[in-house]
Amino acid sequence: MAAQRADGGLGSRSPAGFRGIRDTVSGRSALLVIGVLVLQTAFVLSCVGAFRDPTAHRVPLAVTAPTTEIADNAFYRLALLHGEPVDPRRVADEAAARRQIRDREVDGALLLSPRGGDADLLLVAGGAGPSLAEELAGRVATAEERYGRTVRVQDVVPFAPGDARSVSSFSLVVGWCGGGMLCAWALAFGGGGRQGGARRTPVAMGVLVLYSVVAGLLGALVAGPLLHAVPGSFWALWGIGALLVLAVGALTFALHELIGVPAVAAALALLVVVVLGVPSAGGVYATELLPAFWRTIGPALPPGAGLDAARSVAYFGGNGAAGALWTLAAWAAGGVAAALLCRIPALRAGAPSGRVRRTP
Repeated sequence: MAAQRADGGLGSRSPAGFRGIRDTVSGRSALLVIGVLVLQTAFVLSCVGAFRDPTAHRVPLAVTAPTTEIADNAFYRLALLHGEPVDPRRVADEAAARRQIRDREVDGALLLSPRGGDADLLLVAGGAGPSLAEELAGRVATAEERYGRTVRVQDVVPFAPGDARSVSSFSLVVGWCGGGMLCAWALAFGGGGRQGGARRTPVAMGVLVLYSVVAGLLGALVAGPLLHAVPGSFWALWGIGALLVLAVGALTFALHELIGVPAVAAALALLVVVVLGVPSAGGVYATELLPAFWRTIGPALPPGAGLDAARSVAYFGGNGAAGALWTLAAWAAGGVAAALLCRIPALRAGAPSGRVRRTP
């Protein structure tokens, strides 16, 4: 009797339990869960693929020597290194080599003397990425050792104590990117997105610009005067932060306007900024140490351009930041333009919603 009641109880409750699961997890919810799983796996794949084997590839290296013979031998030694880790460039003297490092034209400089022993000197720039300086020092030391020479390493642009291994700079950039995405989502979803009216988009863009200015200011204040983590010009960091937040926010909002499906638009924004942009930004390892795919896309995406510009301001007086700033400006202008252009048909038709109503 007890066994029968137990079986009957299970049998009577089981269909209701399955119905509850079916009612709770709809087809749309299942698709969203699957999409989240795909994005998570893609992020893991991107990070592991980018960081599993950091190897220098054609890192610009200035070489100066007192005689042509010594310079030719140095170029030969460096050219023999497996995988072309460095790209040697002959310069006139030490002053020229140091100037090129400060201008971000090269990432290091090898100063050769007529004698062997400990006379050779390698100048590196830790501010451009400690991992890059360490990899460069190891590669050059290997080349020097093959010919009985040793090399001393001098960091001429060391990273700040509060920015050990560029973690603070990278965290600041990631925070700015996250803020831009969240603000765009709040404006899109809170304002109704494509259903919120054609005239809401210009207002949303104005709010996003204002938010970007404030977010850049607060980020620069925290990383600079408040915590003394990221050095460099406070005003320049503020400008970079505002431009980066606007670029990411405009991209995110534009995707929502173009696609109209919130989940798909959010997934694409995460794919571009987080899945692809964060691992290739050069935070954990400098861009020059990443595999070809991430090394190529990194400088072209907002996180990579933002980190490059922030490092240029923090450690190199702004030298070398122009390309990164133009990249951020292109993302920002393109995102704003795309979002506004999506509303032109509705504005012309005078429709209250984002869709143009057609009559048969």
